[in-house]
Amino acid sequence: MKLSSALGLALPALLLAGTAHGADAPVVVTSIKPVHSLVSAIMQGVGTPELIVDGAASPHTYSMKPSNARALQNAKVVFWIGPGLEVFLAKPLETLGTDASIVELDSAPGLTRLKFREGGAFEAHDDGDDDDGDKSGTDHDHGHGAFDTHLWLDPVNAKAMAAEITTTLVAADPANALAYQGNAEALNARLDALDKEISGIVSPVKDKPFIVFHDAYQYFEHRYHVRVAGSITVSPETIPGAERIAEIHKKVVDLGATCVFAEPQFQPRLVDVVLEGTRARAGVLDPEAGTLDAGPDLYFTLMRAIANNLKDCLSRES
Repeated sequence: MKLSSALGLALPALLLAGTAHGADAPVVVTSIKPVHSLVSAIMQGVGTPELIVDGAASPHTYSMKPSNARALQNAKVVFWIGPGLEVFLAKPLETLGTDASIVELDSAPGLTRLKFREGGAFEAHDDGDDDDGDKSGTDHDHGHGAFDTHLWLDPVNAKAMAAEITTTLVAADPANALAYQGNAEALNARLDALDKEISGIVSPVKDKPFIVFHDAYQYFEHRYHVRVAGSITVSPETIPGAERIAEIHKKVVDLGATCVFAEPQFQPRLVDVVLEGTRARAGVLDPEAGTLDAGPDLYFTLMRAIANNLKDCLSRES
């Protein structure tokens, strides 16, 4: 190979490497693990974003720590879904994140946004509150946009969020623009492959009805045409009453629902009550990745786990 040809092939890689490692990354803070995973993938080779809701914690019940406050004060960019999910972050961002670019990913261009389901098998959102509309600060009831905020459970939405993340990082840190853009292209290709993979996993069981702990899976259902027949509760921090449990128990019996899925952070004993006296099986889904290790691969592990856990439970013989 001629020297000029070799240099021509090597130059883009050298430019990318020089861009990624020749400038310090900005301080980037993310709210929850699925967001952190997408941001981490786009920042690979440049830096590592910080994560607020770590470990097995849930954004539905999270309380800010002093270390989280310090991270927000130092941040140049903050990515979160928005006040419809991370209620606990709304006020701290107003006071601590004043020097940062704050990006609500629930407003990213190109997102599919689905309205909340109410009533019947999907508990009404007023939860018996007074007519004055006091919702006691629950994650689903604060009135911001009135759409389901578990947006990441559709890989096409993940691509839309990744595009917004990339645009923001390039604007905040143009010295590393080539690295961010190259990583985003690779991430998009992985997300396209994941979408096809999950469709194949759940296709054999997509017509079998199942019950979930809380109504977090609407985007997964919409994308892959699986059959969520109801939820035990809408807001996981609100424990459903006996009447609600009886209603869902009847739903399981009437529909012949194959599985009832708990979530690792919330009240698995409620699932046992719903299952009692039925032929349905218990399973576990983890839509917020509470049991997974944070990092750029977490999103893919999360989505495959949901697909495989659905298939495993729904395809089992009674």
